[in-house]
Amino acid sequence: METREALPDLAAMAGYGARIAARLREGDVVALEGGLGAGKTTLARAILAALGHEGEVPSPTFTIIETYAAPPLRLAVVHADFYRLDDPSELAEIGLDDYREGAVLLAEWPQNAGGFGDEPGCLAIGLEPVGESGEGGRIAIARGGADWVGRMP
Repeated sequence: METREALPDLAAMAGYGARIAARLREGDVVALEGGLGAGKTTLARAILAALGHEGEVPSPTFTIIETYAAPPLRLAVVHADFYRLDDPSELAEIGLDDYREGAVLLAEWPQNAGGFGDEPGCLAIGLEPVGESGEGGRIAIARGGADWVGRMP
């Protein structure tokens, strides 16, 4: 199943993130796909804010993993950026499975980690800029696994 949504500005991105956050369950993966500057981190920040996070959300580009506890969030979240991974086998060194237990995974550059599309709880969201340099906002193309039937944003 696939849905498409126009996200013309930051307010639309925040609203989309809030709709995703409202439907998240423990164990879900939100796989954020798109090129550099597509809005992956912006959407991850919107989801975290909607789950109750207040304050800054650093991009995990260099740390690879940032964790957020519940409470204060409605659900525990692991925000990961796999851009710097050379091979999915590096996930074992990072200990991703340990972090994921009882949490939602927000995964940027999921293809560098081998992808998560085979997991029934995976919601893959591709972000595509509209117009040159994305001045027309973004289009979000969401594809949900079996566990997302009836929950699609």
